[in-house]
Amino acid sequence: MPGTITALVAQKKNPDRVNVYLDGKFAFGLAAIEAVRLKRGQVLTDADVERLQAADDVEKAREKALRFLSNRPRSEWEVRQNLLKAGYGDETINRVLERLRGVALVDDAAFVRYWIDNRTQFKPRGEVALRQELRRKGVEREVIDAVLEESEHAEDQAALQAALAKADRYRLLPRPEFAQKLGAYLARRGFDYGTVREAVQAAWQAVHVDEALTHFDELEE
Repeated sequence: MPGTITALVAQKKNPDRVNVYLDGKFAFGLAAIEAVRLKRGQVLTDADVERLQAADDVEKAREKALRFLSNRPRSEWEVRQNLLKAGYGDETINRVLERLRGVALVDDAAFVRYWIDNRTQFKPRGEVALRQELRRKGVEREVIDAVLEESEHAEDQAALQAALAKADRYRLLPRPEFAQKLGAYLARRGFDYGTVREAVQAAWQAVHVDEALTHFDELEE
């Protein structure tokens, strides 16, 4: 599609894109950021057009990736899959990911930290369950290991938080049944045996200390 640029016209529906006309005919659309280097009268070869369209694909893919990232952080694998489903090729996707990594918008270690913090706050999970979730997000085991080592006490805190949130439901049960039910709940959430045992013990003490304090207050009144 060689030719001479005869017009560069901003698109009405999307002013961030420009229609490029060669020899008086519409040839292709281009991101405005790429079109700034073009001018009327400039001659484009087939190689020039191919290069411009490849750069435009990267820009469109980057914009799609940014929209995908706007809701929450994503793993690199998630971004890649999103762009693959949109029809972009590996070369385009690799260039987009390189740019996103360069500005820390794609960072699997940061994503793992976000995921652990989010789970700890809203849906506490044990290390086993966290690893499974993160592997399903395409995060490499080495990255997961490194981040989990940074927060070695995070699992104990998450287990205790989950136990305390549930303990009140079982507080009237005898201690063995309390431990069995709460322990099973924590185990289903991926916490290991030792962590579950300590969390159950702490939760039992917490709910019964609260009851003792309430009873003491009533006696004082």
